[in-house]
Amino acid sequence: MKAIILSAGQGRRLLPLTAETPKCLIPFAGRTLVEWQVRSLAQAGVTDIIVVTGFEAGKVEAVLEGIDITGVNVHATHNPFFELADNLASCWIARHEMKAPFLILNGDTLIEPEIARRVLADPAVAPITVTIDRKGEYDTDDMKVRTQGDRLLAIGKTLPNDLVTGESIGFLRFTDEGGRAFVSEIERLMRSEEGLKRWYLSAIDGIARYQSIVGVRSIEGLEWSELDFPADLDRGVEMTKGWVSRGL
Repeated sequence: MKAIILSAGQGRRLLPLTAETPKCLIPFAGRTLVEWQVRSLAQAGVTDIIVVTGFEAGKVEAVLEGIDITGVNVHATHNPFFELADNLASCWIARHEMKAPFLILNGDTLIEPEIARRVLADPAVAPITVTIDRKGEYDTDDMKVRTQGDRLLAIGKTLPNDLVTGESIGFLRFTDEGGRAFVSEIERLMRSEEGLKRWYLSAIDGIARYQSIVGVRSIEGLEWSELDFPADLDRGVEMTKGWVSRGL
């Protein structure tokens, strides 16, 4: 299984911490964010990991070269448009890697290995599976979802609260069919005037609304964290300390 990690961004909301260090290299309990991601994926059986770089790419590549996990190939591909574009462009850069079943993981999402294990253990019922969590309230920065059973109806930050049934954690699974649909939608959006400013999940939203091939998988009860604000970093440190104590 292949995984693509979208790590081109600087993480400006964490300045000055990220002035010269990309978000994916922030340390948590002795390991960088990207190393935690690689190890979680590797423990779930992922053998080929592509990291899309952008800001301070050389520093990221140096860290990736130092990650030595038996049987796992980790390499980088560069997004030269990272200062001008959102993460749809990172997916466009990596579209040549989307020719077989694969995973996509947001570059700012910490996940415990069990999340990836459960997602990969499930039969691939839907061509595209969006991994979701649920909670009591959702804020304006959450990537909210509207679902009907195991089917995704819509995804976006501006969904009306009365329609929201969960939030995306930024971890997706694609079959061959799902990958083809995703690449086709990426290429369509990148030809539009606003393409460089689009999130890749806007492509998933379009597919979900018009093709009905997107499912959801809840990981309620498992540990993960999106790392956007200083308070998120404190939560990430505590979470990864717990993982270290459990031998993860």
